Amino acid sequence: MSKRISPAWWPVLGLASPVLFPMLFVKNRRYKRNVEESRNLNKARIENASCLELPELEQFELTVLLEHKAAPGFLGAPGVSYVIKTNKGSILFDLGFGSEMPALAHNAAKLNFKLNQVDALVISHLHPDHMGGFKAFRNNQIAMPPAFGKGNGMACFAPAEVGADGFETEIVQGPRMLPAGIASTGPLSRSLFFMGLTEEQAIVARLKHKGMVVITGCGHPTIETIIQMAKRLSDDPIYAVGGGLHFPVTDSPLRKPGLKVQMIWGTGKPPWQKITEQDLEQTIENLNAVCPKHIFLSPHDTCDYALQRFKTSLNCQTHILESGVTYSF
Repeated sequence: MSKRISPAWWPVLGLASPVLFPMLFVKNRRYKRNVEESRNLNKARIENASCLELPELEQFELTVLLEHKAAPGFLGAPGVSYVIKTNKGSILFDLGFGSEMPALAHNAAKLNFKLNQVDALVISHLHPDHMGGFKAFRNNQIAMPPAFGKGNGMACFAPAEVGADGFETEIVQGPRMLPAGIASTGPLSRSLFFMGLTEEQAIVARLKHKGMVVITGCGHPTIETIIQMAKRLSDDPIYAVGGGLHFPVTDSPLRKPGLKVQMIWGTGKPPWQKITEQDLEQTIENLNAVCPKHIFLSPHDTCDYALQRFKTSLNCQTHILESGVTYSF
């Protein structure tokens, strides 16, 4: 197994150590404070949440515009963009890397997707692989691919302050209804070492005669925390869970030269600690305790090893999401 940081980087890191070590010391202090703040925030948010009047949906379809794996004729990239359609409307959930990688525009053209086909844009969290790329992240400005068309005042629901040209941005501050009979969990928090306190919302829906569907972006707050919130919003059982769980245990779908990025950033641990087999086993055990009928796993932030472990160990039908495929729940 290759290393998270290539040995080619080690001399550079050694030379940078007089600056790097103090920086890591300061970030670690902030990280530890944020761990406690995140825990308290999520605890209070879940305790204060109550049931929403979620409609019973007759239809729930998820079409993958972007995922790391792809069906024949489509392109993959380590980001997320889904079109979710119900009998009450539709939303676009996340924008991957936007125009910074060719996959999203290619796949959307192949699927004949345009922005005017949905009722709203929903952004799970403000990371480059969900809000439209690294430039979008740096500018704190959601970046819609030009080929999708203009927002024309469409609602954009985000879990934290962000700009979005052409959209009416609404900051989601707690559990609430969204268009298409879908609800947001409201922001849930996670302390990330390099990115600070990160707010992420998941979406939930209630399917007639089946139960609740929970869809995540990256699942940074942990799927356990997200499901706790979902259970506060409805008394129905959890029928399906989909999206990212962020388990780059042995590899990283997103890479930079000599760096397995997702094994260093976004794990909820300091960079000198790895996501372990024990972490993976604990989440598998916790998901099995929830007893969903289906799991739809995103490969954009989870390695092939972890995907296979989920497939063989979860007591439900387990699907790996692919660009270009529509999944009916």
